[in-house]
Amino acid sequence: MTPAFADPDAGPGSGPGSVVVVVPTYDERESLPPLLDRIEALELAVEVLVVDDGSPDGTGEYADQRAARTPWLHVLHRTTKEGLGAAYLHGFAWALRHGADVVVEMDADGSHQPEQLVRLLAALEHADVVIGSRYVPGGSVEDWPLSRRLLSRGGNLYIRAALGVPLRDSTAGFRAFRRTALETISLEDVESHGYVFQADLARRAIARGLRVVEVPITFVERTRGESKMTADVAWESLRLVTRWGVRARASEAEDRARRAWRRVRGSFSATS
Repeated sequence: MTPAFADPDAGPGSGPGSVVVVVPTYDERESLPPLLDRIEALELAVEVLVVDDGSPDGTGEYADQRAARTPWLHVLHRTTKEGLGAAYLHGFAWALRHGADVVVEMDADGSHQPEQLVRLLAALEHADVVIGSRYVPGGSVEDWPLSRRLLSRGGNLYIRAALGVPLRDSTAGFRAFRRTALETISLEDVESHGYVFQADLARRAIARGLRVVEVPITFVERTRGESKMTADVAWESLRLVTRWGVRARASEAEDRARRAWRRVRGSFSATS
């Protein structure tokens, strides 16, 4: 695969340019080989960066061996498991440092279908951030139990209500970002490291006026390995989203009070 290049300062309305797909891994030795096979079969002009969090099952070693014979594959090794968000931030920094115009998030377990990557990149022509959404018309989820569906739907509804984020799927992890979008978000200020990282980036992108669009995807439950979703992960998400929502409401109330005081003071000055 040979990467294509475009103006890194280009905005919506220009092509995707050079693309780096960031794939975080932890104990994905069974899932990673078929994912890379599927990406390779597409013959897309993309680079893939595996960010391994010190997997004890040999994921990092396999990635190194494959990268040695695969020009478009790169590997970053992290010595401690610090969470999905931390791995993505590390990968984003690498991609931007190496001149990527577009950075893509993709899970290693096959739940994000590489064949749908083209859909995200095409939508990026008129957007700053594209989210592969399970919950817009045309999107779907396969092989999830009802409890998981309810948890995901409920979580997204809570995020919309608490944060005022006008998205159907703020927790989706199949995304494409323009370089300029990641630079605008100010990644150094991101405070979340777990799965709530996805909602954090979504709210930051919208707050900074970036154009965020959702395109439908089919999300397929992993067939190999074990899910990293736990009760602790869900609790961290609920806690942080609630904190952000309270903080946002307090800021809005303060702004309203300040505007009201200015009006009162202006009226007083006009009559004195």
